[in-house]
Parts: sequence; C-alpha cells; structure tokens
Amino acid sequence: MGSAGLARLHGLFAVYKPPGLKWNHLRDTVELQLLKGLNAGRPPAPEQRVRFLLGPMEGSKEKELTLTATSVPTLTDHLLVRGPAFTSLKVGVGHRLDAQASGVLVLGVGHGRRLLTDMYNAHLTKDYTVRGLLGKATDDFCEDGRLVEKTTYDHVTREKLDRILAVIQGSHQKALVMYSNLDLQTQEAYEMAVRGSIRPMNKSPMLITGIRCLHFAPPEFLLEVQCMHETQKQLRRLVHEIGLELKSTAVCSQVRRTRDGCFTLDDALLRTQWDLHSIQGAIQAAAPRVAAELEKSLSPRLGTQQLLGPGPHCDSQGPRSALKGQAAGGAAGG
Repeated sequence: MGSAGLARLHGLFAVYKPPGLKWNHLRDTVELQLLKGLNAGRPPAPEQRVRFLLGPMEGSKEKELTLTATSVPTLTDHLLVRGPAFTSLKVGVGHRLDAQASGVLVLGVGHGRRLLTDMYNAHLTKDYTVRGLLGKATDDFCEDGRLVEKTTYDHVTREKLDRILAVIQGSHQKALVMYSNLDLQTQEAYEMAVRGSIRPMNKSPMLITGIRCLHFAPPEFLLEVQCMHETQKQLRRLVHEIGLELKSTAVCSQVRRTRDGCFTLDDALLRTQWDLHSIQGAIQAAAPRVAAELEKSLSPRLGTQQLLGPGPHCDSQGPRSALKGQAAGGAAGG
C-alpha cells in the first residue's frame, strides 16, 4: 500500500463529528487511522547482498576453512530495524465545530490542505439544524447550562415565530449587501443577487442567508439556518434572542451542521469508516464537486472590483443592530 496509498491521499473529505468529541481529537484519530492503513501494507522483499562467509571447505577431511560467496538479506530496511515507514501525516481541519455541536466536518490531507484556504476565501454557506427549548434561560444559552430564568411560553405561536424569523432574515440579507460593497445599480450585481451568489468581500460578523422553522411543538422548536462566518455559540445566542423577541426565553439543545459548501451529511464518513480505503474513496468522489464549487464561488469574485460602489458601511454592531431596529417595525407591520 505504502507510497501508492499516499499518492491517493490528496484532497478534501468530510466526516461526521458526534457531539461530545473535540475537533482536534477527531483529527488526531483520523491521522492515526491513516498511518495505520499506510503502514499495514506488505513490506517489499529485502534487498540481497553478496557476503563472503567463512566456513568449512567441502570434501576436506582436515576441516579447512574457506571464504564462500553467499547471498544474504539486508536488514537495514527491515521493519523491526527502521520502524514503520510512515510516522507522521498532517490533516487540516476546515470550518470547525465545538465540542457540543455535531455534523459535517471537512478535512484536508496532502495538497487538499491548500484547498481549505480556498474554501475559506470563497465564503461558502453552511446549513445547520438548531433545536430550541422555550421557557428557560441559561448563562451559556445551552440546555445544560446554569439556569438564570424561567418564563411562560403559552402565548408563543408558530405565526409569531415565523414573523421573527422573517425579520432576522431580512436584516441579515441587507447586511450581506453592505459587506459585499456591491453597487446594486449595475446589471452584473443585480444578476448576482438573483442567483444568490453575493458574498462579503472580507471578514464579517455572522450573516444569515436563510432561516425557517421546520418543526414547532412547544416548548420545542427546530430551525434550519443557512449562514456564513458563524460560530456555534453565535447560533445558540440566536436561539436566546429569538426567545426574547417572543416575549419569553429559550435555550439551545442541539446544533447540527448538515452542509458545509458542497459536502452534505450523505458525504460524511461515520466513525466506523475512518480508515484509509474509505477516505481514499471519499476524496476521489468529492474532487470534481470541490473543483466545480470553488470555480463557481471564486470566479465571480475576480471581476467584482469593477462592480464595487461607494456602498454604505455597516456599523460596528453588524446585522444584529439592524435586527434591533427592524424588530419593532417588522413585528408591527407583520
């Protein structure tokens, strides 16, 4: 397997990170499994060398010694002498997940580590399912955090929740245009907006491009969030803020990433599949989609400079401040 197996370990692949496992521990486990696979191949036959060995002369009754040319194996390359052939392998991690979150985690190995930088620069969106629980607030916005407050939630309806989600999505879409610095008066920029390919030019706060309620059964509700530049803590805080807008409180009980760029849950390798053969297959299967996604996301940005307009600058609070301003008007206007 050795060198031939290593030659096929260049690219990106996705694994499923279970909750409770830190991303760096997952990366170390994958590295260890890959090294085991690379070193598990049958070693090549040792090289033979000619040595002149001292031994008794054949047919001699006086036990005379003579030098005889003999082929013997070279032990310098033996596994017990030199150790395993592969002792280190660097695996890069894409958009990280904290210990409590679960879902799709993209890893890069070999030349694929450089592609992780391209994915970051492409500002690709990610999908999450976020589960909330009405009626209480904690210090860290998690269900198992220190309880701060308990409230009623009988007045909360699906219609009120959908109205708040519409306000949030509208404010973040406006912020996305601001951070992209595009002049929407141009035809090219308008077409980018229609295709949904507008991306911020640089680093920005969390931007939500889509949010909707998948399930509502008080006190529980399930949201689907499409966003970029997020952290899982910000998503938990979002649940907390939604609870406040609903004149109640809410905590987050689950954050699960279902898509990262072109990688979905169907592409993510389960823990039992973190082996050399499965990872090589996942890299080969994902390579065409990764190339197409990066070309689609990065190529429009090459010509974006000519579309830049004076564009208003977002305030230092980001889209959250816009939500504050729109919440009152949006709730009143329905």
